[in-house]
Amino acid sequence: MPSEADVAKIRKDLDAYEAARASAVWQVRWRVPLFVGLVLVIVALIAWLFNKVADPNEQWFSTPHVFLYVIGFVAAILLYFRAIRPATRLQQSFRETLVPIIFGFIGDMRYQHDVTPHSFDRLPRETVGGFTMSRFDDIISGRYEGFPFELYEADLWDGGATKNKATTFKGVVVAFETIEPFPGILVAARRADGIVGFFRGMFAAKMQEMSSGVPELDAIYEFRSDNIEAARPLVTGRLAQALKWLGETWPDDPARIALNGSDGFLLLPETRNLFELPAISVPLDYKTHVAPMIADMGAILATAALVRKIGAKDEA
Repeated sequence: MPSEADVAKIRKDLDAYEAARASAVWQVRWRVPLFVGLVLVIVALIAWLFNKVADPNEQWFSTPHVFLYVIGFVAAILLYFRAIRPATRLQQSFRETLVPIIFGFIGDMRYQHDVTPHSFDRLPRETVGGFTMSRFDDIISGRYEGFPFELYEADLWDGGATKNKATTFKGVVVAFETIEPFPGILVAARRADGIVGFFRGMFAAKMQEMSSGVPELDAIYEFRSDNIEAARPLVTGRLAQALKWLGETWPDDPARIALNGSDGFLLLPETRNLFELPAISVPLDYKTHVAPMIADMGAILATAALVRKIGAKDEA
C-alpha cells in the first residue's frame, strides 16, 4: 500500500482533476439544451413557414416537412456531440490521467489500454488452452519490490459471436521476472473438460503430467512440464504450498501459475473490472473509488511477489 505521503499526493492530484471534471460537466449542462434547443426552434420555425404556403391537408406531414424533420434530427445529433465535446475530451484522457496518479507508488509505471501486452506471447498456451479471440483492457507495467512486472486484464474466448463464446480465461494476468529461471515450462492449470480440455491437451501433447501429492490440489489442477525432473521438486514443494494459499485468498475460481524460463505468470480469474473508474458525471471520491483499487492492486502484486519465489534456490 502507498505511504501517507503518497496518499496525500494522490488526494492533491485528484482535487485538481475534480476541478476540471466539474467544469466540463457544467459546460455540458448548458451546452446540450442550448445547442439542441436551437435546432428544435429553427425546425419549428421553418415548419411554420411551410404551413403558410402548404395545402391545409398537407400541413406538418408533407414531403418538405418530412425532409425538414430528417435534416433537423441529423443536425440535432451532430450538435449534441459537439455540445458534449468538453466532457468527451476529458473522458478520453480520464484513465490516462488518473491511473498513473492512483498507482503512482509503482516504480517506472506505464499505462496502456486495449493493446496486446508485451509478455502475452510468452504465456504458455497450456495455461489457458485454445482461443481464437482475445481482448485486453487495462495494462499496467512497472516495478514492484525491485522486480519488473506487467499486469493486464484479459478476456480470452473461442468463437466470434460474443453471446455464444466459450470463455477460456477472463481475469487478471501478472507477468513477472522470476528469481531463478526455470529450465523449461511448468504449468499449473485448472482441470478442464470438453473443448477447453481438448485444446489444452493438444498444446500440452509434449508435456508430461505429474502429481503434487496433495489430493485436494490434484483434484483441481493439472501439473504439466517439459522438464519433469526439474519440475517435480517445485510441484511437490513450494508450488503446492503457493496454490494452497491461493485457494484460501482467491477461493471463487482457482488461480493458475506458469513458469517459462525467466518468465513467471500468475493468472487470477475475475469477472469484475477491478480498475473501473466512475463515469465523468460522478464526483471522484478517494475512499469509494480509489482506495479499493489501490487495495486490489497491492494485494495482486504482493501475491505475485510471493509466487515469484517458487523457483528460488533459497528463501528470498
